[in-house]
Amino acid sequence: MAGIKTADHHGSHRRLIWPADEPMRRVKVDAIIVPTVRPLPRLDEAARAARALDCELVTLHSPGRTRASAAAFYLDWWALNLITIDVPEPAHLRLPALETSRLLAGTIFERRTDLSTKRNLGLLLSHMLRWKRVVFLDDDIRVPDPGDLSRAASLLGTHAAVGLGVGGFPDNSMVCHAFREAGGHQDTFVGGGALAVDVERNRSFFPGIYNDDWFFVLDAEKGLQSVATVGRVFQDRYDPYLPERARAEELGDVLAEGTFWLLDQDRSASDGDLAHWRDFLAKRGRFIEQVRGMVERRTDLEPAERARRTAALNAALRRLAEITPELCVDFMRALAADQDRWQRHIRAIRRQPRLTREAALEALAGDGEAALASYTRKSTSWQRRRTDSRCRRTASRLRVVQKPKDQPATPVPSAA
Repeated sequence: MAGIKTADHHGSHRRLIWPADEPMRRVKVDAIIVPTVRPLPRLDEAARAARALDCELVTLHSPGRTRASAAAFYLDWWALNLITIDVPEPAHLRLPALETSRLLAGTIFERRTDLSTKRNLGLLLSHMLRWKRVVFLDDDIRVPDPGDLSRAASLLGTHAAVGLGVGGFPDNSMVCHAFREAGGHQDTFVGGGALAVDVERNRSFFPGIYNDDWFFVLDAEKGLQSVATVGRVFQDRYDPYLPERARAEELGDVLAEGTFWLLDQDRSASDGDLAHWRDFLAKRGRFIEQVRGMVERRTDLEPAERARRTAALNAALRRLAEITPELCVDFMRALAADQDRWQRHIRAIRRQPRLTREAALEALAGDGEAALASYTRKSTSWQRRRTDSRCRRTASRLRVVQKPKDQPATPVPSAA
């Protein structure tokens, strides 16, 4: 990969993961799990993949953006085995209290999205239902060959997680996007946007911070878990050059890049002491300033676009100035403690009998909390044949498990 290299930034961590070059056999995928906030048609890609793999589709919704009820009705014609869930605040869920979240709560670094919560809820549901292999798929990812998801799952016998190569728009932070587009040597890494997970083997969780997927595949006291990559998906384009995006990403980018800096040197994640983080924060500042200079010297950009990218880099620099070595050390220690806490939580879940879909959905709510609004359906072979012949009038078996008191039940299409 060509491009300008710098002593203050590692443009690739590719050597840390195992590339699968030989042909992979296909295995059963239990579920595709989609955390979603975009319009419902963006679920069609995941639905198509779930149909091709004959696996469950789970969609996790943010009330106010999308609703489980609307998704259940929209996806009905696909004749899928389907679970749709409205995801409330973490305090209402059967999730352990996490020190990483407490550390950032009420500060400028607190994460404002619910992506990590949704992914953790998907993990919890997978354990309750005893699924073995699941694929996390974002709603802005396109899957040219659904068989690649199955091939990725086939590697889970020897790897805790397997990412799919991401084409299309690169999956990077704002700073790394600016570096690449200014001529820098910048690769991508595996990510939660298209990630096959061995549910039984991987007992990690997604912390509430940018780059949560990097931390998911990390053992905070040692190093990277066994991770591979195979296949290809495509990321839809988005605008990385927003100051608010730059500010929201900076702490997670610092922590991930600073930890992987150690791994690139064959050191442990736990080697990140105050001296390391003091040195790395200085490197990060020099790197962003270098990228800003590269952007400012670009003659192929319109002045307004050059100014917009510079403003985003300045926002990252200002947020970087608020990050201390002590905060970095505290977060990584909290992450290690939270990974132990998560494993204890999962062991307690798995000591209980396997639950039915309906019982598992009820069990996702915390003690004393109202059940989540959720909808399930089971397809039949007749319905799948009808859908394959492009007949949208399928006979539905949509089941309302729970719904808010002020929300009417989703209408059920008439039988054909």
